[in-house]
Amino acid sequence: MSTINLNNEICNHRSCLEAFAMKFTADTEDANDLVQDTIIKAIRYHNLYREGTNLRGWLYTIMKNTFINEYRRTGRRRSVLTVTDDLSAQQLKKSAAHNLGEGKFVMEDINKAMEKLQPEYSFPFLRYFEGYKYHEIAQELGIPIGTVKTRIHMARQVLKHQLKMYAKQLSAVTS
Repeated sequence: MSTINLNNEICNHRSCLEAFAMKFTADTEDANDLVQDTIIKAIRYHNLYREGTNLRGWLYTIMKNTFINEYRRTGRRRSVLTVTDDLSAQQLKKSAAHNLGEGKFVMEDINKAMEKLQPEYSFPFLRYFEGYKYHEIAQELGIPIGTVKTRIHMARQVLKHQLKMYAKQLSAVTS
């Protein structure tokens, strides 16, 4: 099947995908976004589709995985921010002891350390930090998953070495 024919077939399944997306999101706009993401991924990875197999099933799998990955990403973002009404004196003391200027210098140091990383290490590290899975990064870069894991590990080691001056501060804040 040619690429154009496959793309047309994918687009012909849009109404089925919309109905399936509503089961996940229960919101029309979110469902439309999910359908659009699914179609884009299906067209981007059309070479992974095996002719003669169930196209609708393949699209449903892409949609399910897209929804789950996005759900996990937003869950991680929300888990970082925890709101509590009961703040202890110890927590207030730690937050009052530092001002925003110090944080600005820390961010500058982090950005400088990131700029020193070689692109083959920084790109996978940033993608992983953004919430992408190892296999997604590997597919995007066209390299083995083990290489992605190694590059992320190496980036962490370099950043840890570059930012070791903050290790003592971090351990004091977290304990």
